[in-house]
Amino acid sequence: MQATDQDSIRQQVRSAYAAVANTASSRCATAPTPAGGCCVPSEQSVVGLLSRGIGYSADETAAVPEGANLGLGCGNPQVIAALKPGECVLDLGSGAGFDCFLAARAVGPQGRVIGVDMTPDMLLKACTNAVKGGYQNVDFRLGEIERLPVADTSVDVIISNCVINLSPDKAQVFRDAYRVLKPGGRLAISDIVLTAELPADMKAEVALYTGCVAGAADVPTLTAMLAAAGFVNIRITPKDTNREYLAQWAPGRGIENYITSANIEAIKPTNFLPLPLGDGIKQNQDKENP
Repeated sequence: MQATDQDSIRQQVRSAYAAVANTASSRCATAPTPAGGCCVPSEQSVVGLLSRGIGYSADETAAVPEGANLGLGCGNPQVIAALKPGECVLDLGSGAGFDCFLAARAVGPQGRVIGVDMTPDMLLKACTNAVKGGYQNVDFRLGEIERLPVADTSVDVIISNCVINLSPDKAQVFRDAYRVLKPGGRLAISDIVLTAELPADMKAEVALYTGCVAGAADVPTLTAMLAAAGFVNIRITPKDTNREYLAQWAPGRGIENYITSANIEAIKPTNFLPLPLGDGIKQNQDKENP
C-alpha cells in the first residue's frame, strides 16, 4: 500500500470518528459513520446494554463520566490486561476515554494512563470527560498509533479496543507498541479479525473500512506481524459468541460470516533486542514526558 493510500485511509477514519464525537445521536449503517460505532445509540442506557453484551460489567459502565462510553468497542481489554496498582497503561485509539478511565481506576493514584487518538474531536471529548470525572492520572495525547507520542520502554501495558483493524499499517503499529513497552510489558487488545476472505465489494467499501470490517486481518497474519515485531507468548483467541452483535454493525450484509472479535495478547521479552532505526519507529517520541 502506498503512503498516499495510507494517508487517505487515515483521513477517512478520522472524519468518520469526528462525526461520531460531534453527533449526539447517529443511525446504524449510514455511511460514512462507522459501523460498530456505526451504531452509536443516542440513549446512554442502550450504550450500557451493548457494552455489557461485549464483556463490561454494569459497575464498569456506570463508573465513568456520561459521554465517555460511546459504544465503539468489540470487547473488554480490561478483562485480559490484569492491570496492577502503579502500572503505566497506554490505550491505542482512546476515543472519548472509556477504557482509559477504567484503567485509571485499576492502576490507582500511583499509576498512570496515557490515551492516544488521532482525531482532535475525540481528544477534546476525552479531555472534557477527564475534567468532569476528576481524573488526575490520565493524560490524553494527539497522535497516530503507528507513530506513538510516547517514550521508549516507558509503558507496562498496552490496551486497545477495536482500533488496530483501522490502521493501514498494522505491522508498524506492533513495531511501535514494542518500542514503547518496557521489557516484560504486555499487550491486551480486543479487536476484529477475519474468519473468511471478504468479498471484493466489501473490501472496497469505505463505510465498512471505517466501520471496523474491511480493514481486519486474519489470525495468521496478525500472529506473523506480532512475531516479526519481537513479541513472544502470542495468543489470539477469537470469540464466536458475538455474531448477533456484529451483525448489527451492517444489518443485512452478512458481515458476521467474515469477521469476529478476538482477544490479542503478547509479551515483550525481558531480554529484548532494540529494533533497528527506521520505518518511523523513532518518530514522535517524547523522552521528556513519557
